[in-house]
Amino acid sequence: LEPIKVVSTRGQTIDGDYHPEPRVASIVANPEKPEWVVSVKETGQILLVDYTDLDNLKTTTIASSKFLHDGGWDMSHRYFLVAANASNQVAAVDTKTGKLAALIDTAKIPHPGRGANFVHPQFGPVWATGHLGDDVVSLISTPNDDKKFKKYKEHNWKVVQELKMPGAGNLFVKTHPKSTNFWADAPMNPEREIAESVYVFDMNDLTKAPRVLNVGKDSGLPQGDAIRRAVQPEYNKAGDEVWISLWGGKADQSAIVVYDDKTLKVKTVITSPEVITP
Repeated sequence: LEPIKVVSTRGQTIDGDYHPEPRVASIVANPEKPEWVVSVKETGQILLVDYTDLDNLKTTTIASSKFLHDGGWDMSHRYFLVAANASNQVAAVDTKTGKLAALIDTAKIPHPGRGANFVHPQFGPVWATGHLGDDVVSLISTPNDDKKFKKYKEHNWKVVQELKMPGAGNLFVKTHPKSTNFWADAPMNPEREIAESVYVFDMNDLTKAPRVLNVGKDSGLPQGDAIRRAVQPEYNKAGDEVWISLWGGKADQSAIVVYDDKTLKVKTVITSPEVITP
């Protein structure tokens, strides 16, 4: 594999300062058209890159907020939402118009991964992000052209609810269209009990506290001196299982713990000496 074309991301930040070596924080493909959405971390610029003609490359540069990190699509696949973590904001880009749709203030250091979409019983379509620096998951109302969602328009681009977590340090949130569960981890929390667990909210009643699953204990592996990290719940395609990485310390065994999404019981533990911080 060889690069076909190399394009520099050097340039001015949104503050007007030149940055010689900004990092690309995320690249996602637009599912609706031949376009990449590129988040340039230090500059606070989001690039929409039309890749149909690489010799005559068309790039739209959108000023947003620093420092860009990871993000994902809303339910309609029109809007891309990305964390500007040091600014405690989420930037939303309208890929249909090629313009910034909104800058949403959030709790401290948002970290959505790809984020998570579901229909909130009170506020309609929402996109969710957890936070590295705050003990909440923020639910942001997103626009949707479907007629049944028009009544929620007044809430668009607002944090409509914060789900209380037991502590800060979340990295990933996850849902599935066939499930009523909303999963969140907290691997960067300094407390063992919190970092080794995941938290499952009931999307039918988001006023309830989440159920706590101690992945470390459920793995059946011996506890070492290091804090193990339960990281990144991921659904299988059918939406009836959730796979979670359990990162052991340097001298400890790691594993993948698989839960039944309905019963929240362990289905299997995948581990061996070759499984190292999966």
